[in-house]
Amino acid sequence: MKNLLFLLVIVTAPCVIAQTPCSGGSAGSYPCNGYDLQSQINLSTLNAGSGNDSWGWTDPLDGKEYAIIGLSNGTAFIDVSDPVNPVYLGKLPTHTSSSSWRDVKTYNNHAFVVSEASGHGMQVFDLTRLRNVTSPPQTFTEDGHFNGFGSAHNIVINEDSGYAYPVGSSLYNGGPVFVNIQNPTNPVGEGGYGMDNYSHDAQVVTYNGPDADYTGREILIGSNANEIVIVDITDKSNPQNISSISYGNVGYTHQGWFTEDQRYFLLGDETDELNFGFDTRTVVFDFEDLDNPQHFFDYTGPTAAIDHNGYVKGDKYYMANYRAGLRVIDLSNIASGTISEEGYFDSYPPNNNASFDGAWSVYPYFGSGNIVISDINRGFLLVKAAGVDTTDPVAVCQDFTAELDSNGQVIVAGSDVDGGSSDDSGSYTVTLSENSFDCSDIGAPITVDVTVTDPSGNTDTCTTSITVEDNMGPEFTSCYQDETVVANTSSNTYTLPDYVTNGEVVAADNCSSSVTITQNPVAGTELAVGTHTISFEATDDEGNPETCTFDITVEMPLGVSETILEKGLSIFPNPSSEQITIVSENQNINDIAVFDVTGKRLIVVSNMDSERQNVNISSLAAGIYFVNINNLITKRIVKK
Repeated sequence: MKNLLFLLVIVTAPCVIAQTPCSGGSAGSYPCNGYDLQSQINLSTLNAGSGNDSWGWTDPLDGKEYAIIGLSNGTAFIDVSDPVNPVYLGKLPTHTSSSSWRDVKTYNNHAFVVSEASGHGMQVFDLTRLRNVTSPPQTFTEDGHFNGFGSAHNIVINEDSGYAYPVGSSLYNGGPVFVNIQNPTNPVGEGGYGMDNYSHDAQVVTYNGPDADYTGREILIGSNANEIVIVDITDKSNPQNISSISYGNVGYTHQGWFTEDQRYFLLGDETDELNFGFDTRTVVFDFEDLDNPQHFFDYTGPTAAIDHNGYVKGDKYYMANYRAGLRVIDLSNIASGTISEEGYFDSYPPNNNASFDGAWSVYPYFGSGNIVISDINRGFLLVKAAGVDTTDPVAVCQDFTAELDSNGQVIVAGSDVDGGSSDDSGSYTVTLSENSFDCSDIGAPITVDVTVTDPSGNTDTCTTSITVEDNMGPEFTSCYQDETVVANTSSNTYTLPDYVTNGEVVAADNCSSSVTITQNPVAGTELAVGTHTISFEATDDEGNPETCTFDITVEMPLGVSETILEKGLSIFPNPSSEQITIVSENQNINDIAVFDVTGKRLIVVSNMDSERQNVNISSLAAGIYFVNINNLITKRIVKK
């Protein structure tokens, strides 16, 4: 709860605790029922004073899973693809100062972080950077930042729409700020909604629930201190309040989550246990009709602990219950007004009192079934439903051809070489003994070891052959421009230069240090009066070609009479679609002829004696033409 009280922290010695099964009601020092401890990293190792929020990211390239842990002084990133041997990769420090309140969500392979630290704004971090951490732990830098607000208590993201909704800031009475994050590192503010109370937390969905009036609309359900509000925020410039609802014995309307069918909404009130003296209460609402939400029933848990963040996956509700740790509640009979606890992992062993210590948040959405607990006092814990899996996955490899990019590099993902591996858990990760290749690897296939790991750390291996190819042609870094030149007076031709030797046509390649460039026509060719296309083909060591071209227009040399005519001659408009006007200030116009690029005469105007003459070119097709005046001067014109 915002500024509820100072959070006391228990700091233990630096350590990483590995897998401990839940046996006889405990996993080591932790009380448990049905959930094993996979691993733990405490606050000393994370170099922080306290923990807070958590989320997760699964790399779409190889299925590796990463925990994201909010800390008092920043955000930690932990590789949990081997759940019993997690790797603390590093931390993104807070943007301004430390704070007990930090919240993070993900979208499009980026993490978005807000905090109640003054002036913090929203940090953006590119999660794909976690693939290449070589010397953990690192101190990371942010890849983007949004300063459209200062502090914020929480952040909500709708991954369907690509919008983030910071809540609990100083803007819009603490209501949601609308931030377009479709370009993740360049967030754009698009207003907000401030017609209701301060929003402590919220969920935003693209609605597909039972109320057909709102199908496809973007709906916000705000936990607003003393009530729940339901708002249609599809039109960011004109959000519409749909309804609101409160309930009995309100302490602090903290956070809630839809069931997957979007029929029921489960709410946690953060201070009702303190204020009214009853055990953990989850308030369940029926949202069948969004315009008329109903209080359905209350669920009372088995301890006095305060409920905090909770999330639904399938027919289970995973709740961070402060001093009672993670509680897992079966929702399969929710329609009949009954839900029940099926298991727990208590990350705060001393007691289950109603106090603000222990589990702040949980993240239950990994495909592996591993569940993140972020604990105020004990940092990061990873747990999983009990039952030790000792069965190895089955690794199946397939050969792969990898194409180098424009930088002469390629990274091969596990999915590229996975030929149909499997595990009885339904989830596994694929890693390669070598996955980064460059130009030096072109040629014979490379044998690479592939390891398939299941969520319990069991492995199987196979080998694959990776063939590295360069199929990109060279790139012309310089290609000569179109130009008009004057023929030699003696031959009325123009000698074509060697543009490659002169350094005027240059190409480079992603792999080949030297590129072969051929010129056509070759250097030294005598070009007659007219327009000629000069082409170049660059070829790398792999035989990949690329071309560039330009035009040279050769004009007759100027004599004395031509020079006099040239100095006072103008043609306009050019380009033109209807007619051109030719004006000669120094010598009267007698004859005009218009030619196409092949030298064919198309228009002739003769026997004039004037300083100005209009020529109708409307009958010509669009293109380039040449106008000869008095059989002395040739000018290029463009017909639009």
